[in-house]
Amino acid sequence: MTDADVIIVGAGPAGLAAAAELRRRGVARVIVLDREDAAGGIPRHCGHSPYGLREFRRLMTGPAYARRLAAEARRAGADIRTGVSVTALHPGGRLSVTSDKGSGEFSGRAVLLATGARETPRAPRLIGGTKPGGILNTGALQGLVYLDNRRPFERPLILGTETVSFSALLTCRHIGAHPVGMVEPGPRTTARWPAPLLPQMLGVPLWYHTELREIEGRDRVTGAILRRDGREWRLACDGIVVTGGFRPEDALLRASHIARDPGTGGPVIDAFGRCSDPAYFAAGNLLRAVETAGWCWAEGRATAAAITRALAAGLPDPAPAITLRGEALKYALPQRPAPGGAHAVLQLRMGRPARGRLRLFADGAEIASRSLSALPERRITLPMPPPGAQAELRFEEL
Repeated sequence: MTDADVIIVGAGPAGLAAAAELRRRGVARVIVLDREDAAGGIPRHCGHSPYGLREFRRLMTGPAYARRLAAEARRAGADIRTGVSVTALHPGGRLSVTSDKGSGEFSGRAVLLATGARETPRAPRLIGGTKPGGILNTGALQGLVYLDNRRPFERPLILGTETVSFSALLTCRHIGAHPVGMVEPGPRTTARWPAPLLPQMLGVPLWYHTELREIEGRDRVTGAILRRDGREWRLACDGIVVTGGFRPEDALLRASHIARDPGTGGPVIDAFGRCSDPAYFAAGNLLRAVETAGWCWAEGRATAAAITRALAAGLPDPAPAITLRGEALKYALPQRPAPGGAHAVLQLRMGRPARGRLRLFADGAEIASRSLSALPERRITLPMPPPGAQAELRFEEL
């Protein structure tokens, strides 16, 4: 059994920022656990910019940014342990772990969960065809390129138009690969403008209203069957990059006693980032998929301040859970909103493209309203309801 004041599970931007902030605020023993062999999270796989503007006021590549985050946490006095996998979350802040040294337990006065998110693989997307080599998600592609210095293909097809999809496009260009196209099932890119200009500048076709129906190949990808407006055609390619469709890395949660939100896939939290078991807190993309590294960094620091307060003097009782009304509403975060916590705004997203009006009520009185035309993966924010109020969020579609 290893004891600490705070144990952080996940050494990405949220976890490392929280570790450094906790130590700066005087928390004596902070241990960070991560299953990877190096700290830094997803950014250490991304060999391009922009990273670091919000945090360090300079443009950085992903690996440089990850190293800086880890160095800041170590300099502050955090104990970072890599190659350690947490296998179970127990009530009261007790963790089961395993590593190449064997298995054991950690116990913290508080535990911060910051395990991040992962992309949806091919199978849940119901893409047919064969199963040859050369089908990668963005994380696997960037690991091969930036960590192993390998070029897995020459002319891949990129599925998706989220921000990470354009990251995959830049990674391909970094190794001299020339994508044959990008495929988007919807009518527009999910990433915000000016992202759609990038494939145009690089001479990569971008097809909207288009589905990837099948993948061809035996040992390696040889082609893809695409469908648009009822017409199918074959596109020659030697790889497929399946991007986006992020979901929280929730394996530990699903096997635990901690309450989960079906809308986010992550834990239910209050305004302080506190979970249903008050020994546990959560921050970063475990809460929802997916936000930028800078957003997660800021969220980690804010949650660290709340944890410090919890250890020193305790926190107020959780506020009432917000009520959601409207079929298109996917979630609101935090699920128990209140001012003065780690979350400065109420963050929400839609489950499908929708147009209408958002209305926020507190104890029956309308406190905010805005017209909205939104896509599922885009962040929407509203002000926090007042302390102790029963909040209700309505979306009235046009």
